[in-house]
Order: sequence, then C-alpha cells, then structure tokens
Amino acid sequence: MLENCRNARERWGGVNELIDRWLKARQELLVHYCELSNENDFSQTEALKQKFVGLCEVLMDYVSTGHFGVYEQLISEAREFDDGGLELAAKVYPRIEKTTEVALNFNDQLDGGDLSEQDIKALFEALSHLGESLESRFEMEDFLIEYLHNAHGDKVLPA
Repeated sequence: MLENCRNARERWGGVNELIDRWLKARQELLVHYCELSNENDFSQTEALKQKFVGLCEVLMDYVSTGHFGVYEQLISEAREFDDGGLELAAKVYPRIEKTTEVALNFNDQLDGGDLSEQDIKALFEALSHLGESLESRFEMEDFLIEYLHNAHGDKVLPA
C-alpha cells in the first residue's frame, strides 16, 4: 500500500506544480488584459499594438499549456482513477474549445500590419468579448481542476 501511495505521488504529484505554474500564467494574462482594458487613448496606435501583441503572446502560451499540458494530465488522472471524470471532461472540454476559438480569433486580428485608430477600436471591442470568454473558461478550468485533480488529492499525496 505504501508503494502504491509513493507511485501515485511520483506519478501525479508533478501535476500540482504544472497547475501552479499554469495558474501563475493565468495571473500574468489577467494583468495584461486589465492593463489594456483600462486604456482609453486610441491615438497611440503603435504603443497599443505592442500591448496587444504582448497580451496575445501570453494568451497563446496560456491556451497552449492548457490544451497540451494541463488538460492531458487531468484526463490521464481521470482515466487512472476511473471515477466518472472522463465523462465530466467530455462534457466540459467542448465548451472550453469554444473559448479557445475566441482566443485564436482575437489573436488573428493582429495581422502584423499597421493598425489604424479604427483597427485599435475594433480590437478593444473584441477585447471585451475575449474577457467574457476568458471568465467562462477560467470557471470551467477551475471546475475541471477541482473534480479531476483535487478530488484525488488524498489518493495522490500523503495526509
């Protein structure tokens, strides 16, 4: 039994670190988002473009880490513990995918070219939609973490 506990801790204990790093990246994403959402001088197009580029870099890193790191680990845990987590993930994951589409579409609006003041205004309108989408995504991610990882904490980490 002790060996099983040790194996589980070695196997799943690193997920805590992955999730912690990912949640710190979420915090960085929110800082970039809030800084941009407080802007109101649309005439500084080059400075604003750089802020949008910075936001998109952090956003794409965050989304990628979720899809290609955290979610894979959560699914592996759900499969290992076989307690209904796979079914839950199958319901939530498509909803997260929709928020990924919003993030990708937002990123695509920065085509690399010069942005006019009108383009900047359109980005700010899209920023509002992105914020709503991110809020929904964070809630779903937190739900998955709670039910696919934290629910197994007593089986993974010693008491």
